Amino acid sequence: MIAASLSSSSSSSSSPIFRALSHRLASSTSLSTASGGGGGGAARVLGKPQSPAAVGRPVSDSCHGSVSFSSSVRSLRWSVSRWSHGVDWRSPVSLRAQIRSATPVIERFQRKIATMAPEHPFKGIFTSLPKPGGGEFGKFYSLPALNDPRIDKLPYSIRILLESAIRHCDGFQVTTGDVEKILDWENSSPKQVEIPFKPARVLLQDFTGVPAVVDLAAMRDAMNKLGNDPNKINPLVPVDLVIDHSVQVDVARSENAIQANMELEFQRNKERFGFLKWGSTAFRNMLVVPPGSGIVHQVNLEYLGRVVFNTDGILYPDSVVGTDSHTTMIDGLGVAGWGVGGIEAEAAMLGQPMSMVLPGVVGFKLSGKLQNGVTATDLVLTVTQMLRKHGVVGKFVEFYGEGVGHLSLADRATIANMSPEYGATMGFFPVDRVTLEYLKLTGRSDETVAMVESYLRANKMFVDYSEPQQEKVYSSYLELDLVDVEPSLSGPKRPHDRVSLKDMKADWHSCLNNKVGFKGFAVPKEEQDKVVKFSFRGQPAELRHGSVVIAAITSCTNTSNPSVMLGAALVAKKATELGLEVKPWVKTSLAPGSGVVTKYLLQSGLQKYLNQQGFNIVGYGCTTCIGNSGELDESVSAAISENDIVAAAVLSGNRNFEGRVHPLTRANYLASPPLVVAYALAGTVNIDFEKDPIGTGKDGKSVYFKDVWPSNEEVAEAVQSSVLPDMFRSTYEAITKGNTMWNSLEVSPGTLYQWDPKSTYIHDPPYFKSMSLDPPGPHGVKDAYCLLNFGDSITTDHISPAGSIHKDSPAAKYLLERGVDRKDFNSYGSRRGNDEIMARGTFANIRIVNKFLNGEVGPRTIHIPTREKLSVYDAAMRYKEAGQDTIILAGAEYGSGSSRDWAAKGPMLQGVKAVIAKSFERIHRSNLVGMGIIPLCFKPGEDADTLGLTGYERFTINLPSKIGEIRPGQDIIVTTNLGKSFTCTLRFDTEVELAYFDHGGILPYVIRNLMKR
Repeated sequence: MIAASLSSSSSSSSSPIFRALSHRLASSTSLSTASGGGGGGAARVLGKPQSPAAVGRPVSDSCHGSVSFSSSVRSLRWSVSRWSHGVDWRSPVSLRAQIRSATPVIERFQRKIATMAPEHPFKGIFTSLPKPGGGEFGKFYSLPALNDPRIDKLPYSIRILLESAIRHCDGFQVTTGDVEKILDWENSSPKQVEIPFKPARVLLQDFTGVPAVVDLAAMRDAMNKLGNDPNKINPLVPVDLVIDHSVQVDVARSENAIQANMELEFQRNKERFGFLKWGSTAFRNMLVVPPGSGIVHQVNLEYLGRVVFNTDGILYPDSVVGTDSHTTMIDGLGVAGWGVGGIEAEAAMLGQPMSMVLPGVVGFKLSGKLQNGVTATDLVLTVTQMLRKHGVVGKFVEFYGEGVGHLSLADRATIANMSPEYGATMGFFPVDRVTLEYLKLTGRSDETVAMVESYLRANKMFVDYSEPQQEKVYSSYLELDLVDVEPSLSGPKRPHDRVSLKDMKADWHSCLNNKVGFKGFAVPKEEQDKVVKFSFRGQPAELRHGSVVIAAITSCTNTSNPSVMLGAALVAKKATELGLEVKPWVKTSLAPGSGVVTKYLLQSGLQKYLNQQGFNIVGYGCTTCIGNSGELDESVSAAISENDIVAAAVLSGNRNFEGRVHPLTRANYLASPPLVVAYALAGTVNIDFEKDPIGTGKDGKSVYFKDVWPSNEEVAEAVQSSVLPDMFRSTYEAITKGNTMWNSLEVSPGTLYQWDPKSTYIHDPPYFKSMSLDPPGPHGVKDAYCLLNFGDSITTDHISPAGSIHKDSPAAKYLLERGVDRKDFNSYGSRRGNDEIMARGTFANIRIVNKFLNGEVGPRTIHIPTREKLSVYDAAMRYKEAGQDTIILAGAEYGSGSSRDWAAKGPMLQGVKAVIAKSFERIHRSNLVGMGIIPLCFKPGEDADTLGLTGYERFTINLPSKIGEIRPGQDIIVTTNLGKSFTCTLRFDTEVELAYFDHGGILPYVIRNLMKR
């Protein structure tokens, strides 16, 4: 088997890969190696500490040859207990887990099976990593031992893919041919070759995690119904789920805001939280971090990120895929991570390799240093604008150059976080001295840090800027001198529309004048100076166009960065001392990404000044950045809506798409936390901070921006004196104990979930109800109606249900019919575990623009057979009930934004069979494929308008009836009932995606494959 895979992997037997492997084929010694993420250990929920007896080495279960085991062996294999993440890399307290006992007979049988495994083809480069004082850290697959000169030219990010392919090479899921493709990256990448990738772990947050666990539970039911073992549905790699998306800013500007908001969070989400707690006990290898602990990406950065795994004595780089697009934040720590759809993540959990196109890598050289007063937020907004212009969709971006050495780890994480906004798969910073210092700062042990450095140096994955750097080969190059970065915001409707702070007032006036669009509101000249006076809780108040009504320090992008958080507190301090005060009708909030932030704000003595300006802590979660901004005061809402005011929100987030932050804030600007405080004080975005005062001080004199803005030295001093390692240790030891509300949740254990038919939060989905043992095969589309006709930049915020549930929506009607009061509707995100609600909320964004409506904005469409104007859901159901297929027409960048699986699940449940667009966002296209929806791209230079398509036609897409007759990326003819035809590119990009389509989606594919084991 090995010889066969070698002979087919390259066109030449003299390839370096063959030279490196040739002497290994004669050996008959069996080698058991780590599969890269551990195996099916007991799932863990962070709550009450476990007993010391539960801490110990896991049963070894890391054999690559497992793909050839009989099904009886497999059932025994997964009955053996593993403890959750397979390695105690942090502290005993933080990784204690319950061990399910296994009989000695099974353990001996496992060890016997391990000796029967086929030899690993890269056994010859499997070597020991010695400790400086004697002994060894463990063993690893040595890239230098390949003796291949191409490795030195590979980008660091590609080396991580290479190591993973070598370690997982089994001649089945990963072959030596795949390894050769990655080694030859410089030549193979431009050819868009396909490679498999198996991440070391999977990261979830609760909005995307709930539907993932719902799907796993439904897959167990399907497996059981088809007469197979439901316990085969179990995560095979470590899964971390952080509950952070449920807290809303119901209460703000109050000392008890955090407690009040958490109580409301638990009241609304008790069913969801109970379900997740069930999942943590029912599924092996799953860690659940309770609500109130922090934002998933900050917890990942400060606590969950390993950088290097040590599993059963096998060392390998940490890598992660997550169901949140900002998983890329971990790239700042030198961990390869990116966002995937929930559907893809579920497959990765179940041991399926991710099929991906070997990406090009953009080398982004940084030089110089940031100027005084310039923040990491200003830098990332500049980088985002540059990379958007350059075009990096589907690519890795790797940062290098001496300027990188001048950036703190938190600054790097800020840049990496916004990879989705600049369109890249990753924004990667290789590990260097700054990374190691951060690991120590955040409480990782000296031994762990020593292991990380030793391994990465030994495997050519460490950057030392004190040494001469060998030039790497990149697909394309960009360069930025950090001295050129200036204070900035982005908005009012897209994160890559950067505005220099000095140009903000002029840009705002342009937006008022411009026609409605990404940079325009079309406010008539005579209306632009309108003043609306109203009463706010008994005192006079007023609003104008551009008045700030929400000012939120929020989002993992910035709350993980002590320099900008303490900078914001210093602005508040200076403003307070000068006698300035934020207007009471501005909804201010502070939502730290972890408890560490609170500790250093208190240590610095600066939290009290934030409180005095209304920035009280409202919770530890995403809040305003994901639309959980809570309601505005009724008087403010009325003043805005009754007078058509273009109100503004300023937030330290990463997304500002229309309708996302709050339905009533049409202008939304991303800014650094210090700028959020400054704009809250000014009360308007219609201000030139260089010339206009932001307020009047207690002495009656005008106060200007420069009077409240801290220097870099002031910020650095606050960081140095206030951010301490013990803060990280104590914070993360505390979250392992959970909290009173979480620990009091009672759940019934069991392999199969007991669905409650009355639940409006958790519902048994229909995906597998009619599933058969055999795949259904490919399907075409015949005489389909167009459900929706879109232009460019339709985001997943437009498609997927998000934010609050509108009182007149189909989802609201569903809830009211089931006795749910309007005050208890909660958000769409919190109800992602209920397919009935999510299907009704798909395309329900109040700002969505559908060409059928001739300029009218909102979640409605035309039912073409009757020409009735209906809600999108009602129209879709009309088509489904009549047995009529539907498609969607779209422009460029369809599906950009957050990686929401419901942006694919929802259309599928509405009956959509295909989407024809100018271009797709990477993750969304993958999700469409995963749900069995056909993605098609117009040919370059063509779209619905140039082809004269109105959307009122009926469309037929003919595909071969046999999957073997379909090729990735082939041309497909689309015809209409009016005699028009045009050619599209079929965006099934790999053979694996065609296999998913053949099975009706990725999850049925996984179930059928697991049944064979």
